[in-house]
Amino acid sequence: MPDVSPGLRAELYPEIEPYHAAMLALDGGQRMYFEESGNPHGAPVLFLHGGPGAGAAPAHRRFFDPAHYRIVIFDQRGAGRSTPLGDISANTTPLLIADIEQLRAHLGITRWLVFGGSWGSTLALAYAEAHPQRCTGLILRGIFLCRRSEIDWFLYGLRNLFPEAWRTFTDPIPQAERGDLLAAYHRRLTDPDPAVHMPAARAWSTYEGSCSTLLPSPETVAYFAGDVVALGLARIEAHYFKHDIFLPENALLDNVDRIRDIPGIIVQGRYDAVCPIVSADDLHRAWPEAEYIVVPDAGHSAWEPGICAQLVRAAEKFKNIIKGE
Repeated sequence: MPDVSPGLRAELYPEIEPYHAAMLALDGGQRMYFEESGNPHGAPVLFLHGGPGAGAAPAHRRFFDPAHYRIVIFDQRGAGRSTPLGDISANTTPLLIADIEQLRAHLGITRWLVFGGSWGSTLALAYAEAHPQRCTGLILRGIFLCRRSEIDWFLYGLRNLFPEAWRTFTDPIPQAERGDLLAAYHRRLTDPDPAVHMPAARAWSTYEGSCSTLLPSPETVAYFAGDVVALGLARIEAHYFKHDIFLPENALLDNVDRIRDIPGIIVQGRYDAVCPIVSADDLHRAWPEAEYIVVPDAGHSAWEPGICAQLVRAAEKFKNIIKGE
């Protein structure tokens, strides 16, 4: 597969702190956390976290050269540091797209590079197709098009590769309800009683974390098991899956013509079990203008060494394509 120049930097940048962090008021009483780091006058880049509902982390700043980029990171509705945590009362893909536009206007940014992995790739595609004139480029990792086949794979197909994790995922659900795991989990995750929704959230989130790396990673599983990540991820994911991400089936591929002229780089782990490579392959076939990089020894996580290196290199490559705006 085509690759970026081997001379480009491959390791993460050092840890940095934001120079600006605040909450942005949204409709319905929700508040969205956002931060800026790096160069205030640099080329704007927007980081979109996964899930939906997983939230962002300080390490996500490290994909980007802080001397070159104005790094914008935010927690989507109901996720991470945004409040209320796990709120799904007004939480849809069109609303998330509108939130991104509200944040862009609030920050006075004309156009930005959009970087997203897993659900972040889904949201990046949906945003770019809605507002192509606002995107200088796309860096996408672990492609998830949220088609019914992909949701069914997550709920049932993963047992073919991770039977132990799948048994742990399904054990809390009575046998009579396992024919519709999504409905069973959605009922529990939306129950107002923490004694009901928190065990369900930990089971769902831990299942995803357990399947996200090529080799076992206790650190990854522990991160997914944390209360904030687990509740935001599990409840919001189940909400979006139940409603087919609030977009028509196959909408992201059907509307790819809207982004055909936007520079893009797709990074995909060959052995990604959470978001299997078939989705990245389908996207690349629909959008051959984008550069497509398959990492041969990686699963789903952005922190797989080969994927992490390619994401840094992709951001490095875009330094020669976009300038500060």
